[in-house]
Parts: sequence; C-alpha cells; structure tokens
Amino acid sequence: MSRRRHDVRASTALAALALVLSACSGSDDDETAAPPPPAESTAPVAPSTPAESEPSDTPATPTTPAVGPDARARVTETLATGLDTPWGIAFLPDGSALVSLRDSGRIVRVPAEGGGAEPVGEVAAASAEGTQEGGLLGIALHPDYPSEPWLYAYYTAGSENQLARMRYDGGALGRPQVLLDDVDAAAFHNGGRIGFGPDGMLYVATGDGTDRESAQDDNDLNGKILRLTPEGEAAPDNPTSGSPVYSTGHRNIEGIAWDESGQLWASEFGDQQWDELNRIEPGANYGWPQQEGEGGGSGLVDPVVQWSTDEASPAGVAIVGGAAYVAALRGERLWQVPLDGGEPRALFTGDYGRLRTVALAPDGSLWLTTSNKDGRGDPAGNDDRVLRVTLS
Repeated sequence: MSRRRHDVRASTALAALALVLSACSGSDDDETAAPPPPAESTAPVAPSTPAESEPSDTPATPTTPAVGPDARARVTETLATGLDTPWGIAFLPDGSALVSLRDSGRIVRVPAEGGGAEPVGEVAAASAEGTQEGGLLGIALHPDYPSEPWLYAYYTAGSENQLARMRYDGGALGRPQVLLDDVDAAAFHNGGRIGFGPDGMLYVATGDGTDRESAQDDNDLNGKILRLTPEGEAAPDNPTSGSPVYSTGHRNIEGIAWDESGQLWASEFGDQQWDELNRIEPGANYGWPQQEGEGGGSGLVDPVVQWSTDEASPAGVAIVGGAAYVAALRGERLWQVPLDGGEPRALFTGDYGRLRTVALAPDGSLWLTTSNKDGRGDPAGNDDRVLRVTLS
C-alpha cells in the first residue's frame, strides 16, 4: 500500500491564526479552554426506559457494507442518552453492546434497537479520582464469546493502570482477574484502548503516563502497544521473546483498529503540533518524544496522516470500506480517512461536540459516542449520547 502522507490544515487565515494561538496548549490532554457548544442534533432521541429484550447467545454475522472510502455518513438514530463519559464499546452476539462509563466505573448494555442503557455491573477497582484521563477505559469481549464468556477491561486503579478479565454470562459481571498491573497511571496519558486482533491476540494501548522517556524504554510498559494472549501472557511470536511489547515510541493512544487485510492502525495524541494516524508494524518505533508528526529521522516511523492538534485530538478508530473513521475530541468531528491515500474528510464538525469512540457494529453501521461530560466539553441536555451512523 502507498504510504502517502497528508497534512490536514486549516484553509483560512482565521484558522491559521487559531493554530498559532493553540500551539502552546498542546493536544486534548493538555487542553484548558472549553470547545464551542455543539449544535443541536436533529437525530431522534431514544426514550430512556430500558429495553425488555434479553441478550442472545447466537453469534451475529458482521455485515460489511458495500461502501467505498468516500461513503456518505449520516447520523440516523440516537441509541442512548444521559450517559456519563462513555469510553469503551464491546458488541455482543445479538448486536447490542456493552459500554464502559469512565468516571463511575460502571458498564451498561445498549440494545441494538436503541431505547436507552441498561445497567450491567461495576468494576469496583476502577477509579477516576485524581486523574482527568483515567478510570474505566477500554473493554473487549473474548473473540470466542459466549463459549469463552470473558469481558476484558483496562482501568486506572490508584497509581497503576490494570488489565483484568471477568466472566460475563449475559447477566452480571464476575470478579475481575488482574492480568497486567505494571502500567504507571497519571492524571494524563493513560492510553486505554484494547481489542482482539484477527490473530486472536489481545492488543493493549498504553500512554506514557506523562513520563516522556518511558516510551523509548523497552523495559517499561508505558508508551507502547502490547500484544498478549487471552490469558494475559506475552504473545509467543512478539518482536522480543518473552516481552509483551509490540511497538514503541507512543505518547498516548486511544484508538486501535484493523483493516480488511488484518493491518493494525492506531490514532495518537500529539503534544504541541501534530496528532497522528499510524500504520503499526511489529517492533517499530513511532518516535515519541523525539518525533511528533513527520521528520523523526532514521529508525523512526512517520505517521500516515497528521493533523494540527486543534483539528483532532484523535480517540477511537473504526475501519470499514477502505476508510478509517477517527473520532476527534478537541476537533469535534469524525474524520473519514481513505487508506489508499485519498484526502481525509471531516464529518459532523461541531454538530455533536466532542467525539470519543467510534466502533463498527455487527450490522455494518458505526456507533459513535460523545464525550461532552468529561470536564472539557459543553454538554447538551441529553449528553452524553451513543449515536448510530449509517454509511451508504
């Protein structure tokens, strides 16, 4: 695949001035000013009463829509409202999804047909106290669920970020079994996105925990993408035998996804200038803190796409139809990035406020969460929301 790169820059003098003024504030995780209020959505608001349907144990067959990298995207439904900082999404076999709530440590179930959120349980060890970017973060189901009824969660617990798994049989959560606890936690840069790849391994994105040099320390789990077995051991064919480290030199990753060929991609928060979308290769070094954006030099990998920090603060990533969809917090938009080298396009700019997570649902739609109640946004009356985005 071509490794053409794009700088997504503002097109007016006013936007250029805004970039100069914002350079000192860095990306979303260093942001002090609140973004402008989101425009009111015209999408229908689902009622808050929980749906009566029970989860099914019959696996759903994911539907990949016959769309291209420049597909039209429309918000067609509001699936849930009134959530407090939704962060992770894990789809169940019946098309419904478990959603993690960062600050409360709770997990809710959102039915595929909408109708609000049903409480499932709480990860008691997860705590957002003393941190602006910690708490209950990414979640993922075992790829063989429900025959392997494990839900995995990455969360902040005091001075550590932990990875744990717990049984989920469609009713309540079991007691967490901690698989990994050597990732330093901090007020910022906790990373947190997790997901199972096509190879059946569990990938865990960690932040540098504001210790910049940790990203270049091969013996430190911060500032990395880790690759683990479902039992939490280092994958046997990792770049370094016995080490969980898959790639290094990351500042803060909140989005990972795989394309149709099985290639891993990751979004990354920059510091003063450039946010990134990276094509992840085993053993590669993505340059932080020596490199931000392109031009890091020999042995360091440049991003495929870079954005100014006020246009992005890229969080969740989903890939479908040859395009990566990247949820932007500070940028308050959903980026549509053709992976064949086409020009990235901004969708829904300012319509729904800060966008945290985007995930490909079994029916081929995208689920998109707002993050306006995270302490940096300007919440509307029905925030935070889970929206359905239809591609055509």
